Amino acid sequence: MALTGRTGLLAAVGALVVWVLGSRTAVAVIDGVLALAVVVDLMMAGSVRGLRLERAGARSVRLGETAELTLTVANPGPRPVRGLVRDAWPPSAGAHQSRQAVHLAANGTATLRVTLTPTRRGDRRPDRVTVRSIGPLGLAGRQGTQRAAWSVRVLPAFPSRRHLPARVDRIRILDGRNAARIRGAGTEFDSLREYVIGDDVRSIDWRASARRSEVTVRSWRPERDRHVLVVLDTGRTSAGRVGDAPRLDAAMDAAMLLAALATTAGDQVDLLCWDRSVRAVVRGVPAARVLGALSEAMAGVEPALLETDMRGLVGEVARLAGPNTLLVLLTSLDEAPVVDGLLPVLGPLRARRRMVVASVADPRVAQLAAGRGDAAAVYAAAAAARTSLRRARAAALLTGRGVEVIDAGPAELAPALADTYLALKAAGRL
Repeated sequence: MALTGRTGLLAAVGALVVWVLGSRTAVAVIDGVLALAVVVDLMMAGSVRGLRLERAGARSVRLGETAELTLTVANPGPRPVRGLVRDAWPPSAGAHQSRQAVHLAANGTATLRVTLTPTRRGDRRPDRVTVRSIGPLGLAGRQGTQRAAWSVRVLPAFPSRRHLPARVDRIRILDGRNAARIRGAGTEFDSLREYVIGDDVRSIDWRASARRSEVTVRSWRPERDRHVLVVLDTGRTSAGRVGDAPRLDAAMDAAMLLAALATTAGDQVDLLCWDRSVRAVVRGVPAARVLGALSEAMAGVEPALLETDMRGLVGEVARLAGPNTLLVLLTSLDEAPVVDGLLPVLGPLRARRRMVVASVADPRVAQLAAGRGDAAAVYAAAAAARTSLRRARAAALLTGRGVEVIDAGPAELAPALADTYLALKAAGRL
């Protein structure tokens, strides 16, 4: 049973009357009348026990976007149900209009719309649906709770998608699908053309030049069907927050942009999420479905608050990646994890593979390094400068061993990684 505010208001009016009259008889009369009205109203309210609930709508949505769902409530009883429906979701689901008024005729149905704007990745499930049926007097009602099973998978955000068209155009140029041809290195011969300033002298075809009146160079097409393995480090360093989101979310965004670009270029993209065990893996998926498969696999992956097992990663990479694979490791550039974890296993990881290490930098560190307002700002600037120097030293150690290193903020990491991939493709190193 549930009492409404109207009941409380009538009770307050009755108390005022009793106070004015000062009679015990008035108390009994008013209480009796009010109690009788509540009982009658409760008996006349429509039953909520037999209500049938059914959901429909979106099954997945990207983080930051909106999903539309419907909740259909059917009343098989002979009395109308007039009242309130509360559709309970966890706070991270971002449910709007979770409380709605409803008026169900006898043997009637009503469809309620619920909008979700999730704030976290993963599967979001509703809790319970509570229906309160109010009697015709508006004093009391019946209340019941049911479960209406549903699940909405919140996929990783993909804000770097806006960078994709420009990079795809560059891929088409490299691949020869536009009028232009790349200069210099490559692996698949395309045609001969006249030398222009800026061409690699190693691409000059001296025999063809001897038969012509001008210097002739060979142009190349980038090879297709190469293998790209993206490894997401889901250890403790990926849990650090940069701005409003963990580093892992920015790494996922970069992985999706690279996957979309590489599949457009005709390369095969696989994914491995790893800390001390495999958290997710995508392997051998056709190009048209790679982006969706990556999004589904990464949706439920959360950072693990433990140190990443880099030695175990070597075995997993060896199982998934053969020779001539482009290995892209999205991890931390903090000095200790690099020196103690990554450097000792760098040789086996790079064995006959091209390797790129990409890391999410915190723009706040650069802002703190520029502070000079007072003593506290100077100390913060010194700490930020020390952090930057350590990251630069770790990057230099990796670069010295032939690894391409990218250290950029959350908004810049994805396009920087895509540009590095394009540069490797254009130089014939992939």
